[in-house]
Amino acid sequence: MKTQNNILRRQFLSHVAQTSPAPQLIEVAKAEGVYFYTPEGKRYFDLISGVSVSNVGHANQSVVEAVCRQARDYMHVMVYGEMVERPQVEYATLIASLLPEPLNSVYFLNSGAEAVEGALKLAKRYTARTEMISMRRAYHGSTHGAMSMMGFPEGEEWKNAFRPLLPDCKAIEYNNFDELEQITERTACVLCEPLQGEAGVRLPKEGYLDALRRRCTEVGALLIFDEIQTGMGRSGEMFAMTKYGVTPDIVCLAKAFGGGMPLGAFVSSNEIMGTLQHDPVLGHITTFGGHPVCCAAGLAAAQYLIGNKVVEDVERKGALFESLLLGHPNVVEIRRSGLLLAVELGSSERLYKIMDLFIERGILSDWFLYCDTAFRISPPLVISDSEIRECVELIINCLNDL
Repeated sequence: MKTQNNILRRQFLSHVAQTSPAPQLIEVAKAEGVYFYTPEGKRYFDLISGVSVSNVGHANQSVVEAVCRQARDYMHVMVYGEMVERPQVEYATLIASLLPEPLNSVYFLNSGAEAVEGALKLAKRYTARTEMISMRRAYHGSTHGAMSMMGFPEGEEWKNAFRPLLPDCKAIEYNNFDELEQITERTACVLCEPLQGEAGVRLPKEGYLDALRRRCTEVGALLIFDEIQTGMGRSGEMFAMTKYGVTPDIVCLAKAFGGGMPLGAFVSSNEIMGTLQHDPVLGHITTFGGHPVCCAAGLAAAQYLIGNKVVEDVERKGALFESLLLGHPNVVEIRRSGLLLAVELGSSERLYKIMDLFIERGILSDWFLYCDTAFRISPPLVISDSEIRECVELIINCLNDL
């Protein structure tokens, strides 16, 4: 077994394109519920959930059965938007029923970055404007358009090597009311996470999202919410926008939206979305977007969340994590929305040390793109109280050894 694992790791490094010089190289043999296991049988608590993907838990039986059933019926038949495919239609109908009006038209894609790209194009097409505004310390994806919306100057570490990017993009400070004045009649759209994820779980100040909504309406700019990480229950509501009572013109969804399969979408009103049908026709197209198997998985996951009232218990579970960890002397603060937590340690040295301790003792976590002083707690939403307590006990043992 050890020889086979070493061969597989060498092949992984040789033939699977890498994103960093030092991948974790943990081999996954099986995943179930809130855990995954190596071929040697070592169990890990999954506190990343594939970055907020596995909300209904790994190997959720309802999702697995839906995938198998749909794969037997049909998989890819035709490019998106031409055929009537039941999984697409049923999932779009459900999502439209869960979102506030007038968000009732769902354009399916393959990923979050693609959803952002489509939303940006739609905003420019509908408004006939070119300026696009994002927030500092925002992450929306690594494709050219999405990367262009990584806020300056923090995003330059990732953006600079790939310039030139999209023109007429700028960033304002999240939670800064005064900087909303930079949104003008030139602005096609403002792209904003309702709460910032990769900045280290930064919540909106009271009234900020309302003020942002008002300013966009005043000048005719479209407000785009990126709910790729917060959507499908992570924040304690099905969508964070409902938690804060602010409705955008477009919302981007992905990650948990696919129930563990690759699926994204941008959602808007029929009026706005309709502009992609003409001048030119086929204004936005995709081959695999809304793949029937992926839609079947996403639909099954959403139905599981609703039918088992999973989201209704997310806030309480997040509060339990917080209450059990907050008093530790090595925890500076905890920033939280639902079951998305940033546990602040105050220094990157402590953060990197605890990452090693976590791996050693059976926890998978990470830090945030713009915050390497806090570790992430973002488990499957189905985690039980006993699993939370067991996991926290392991975390505290690691905190004690810092």
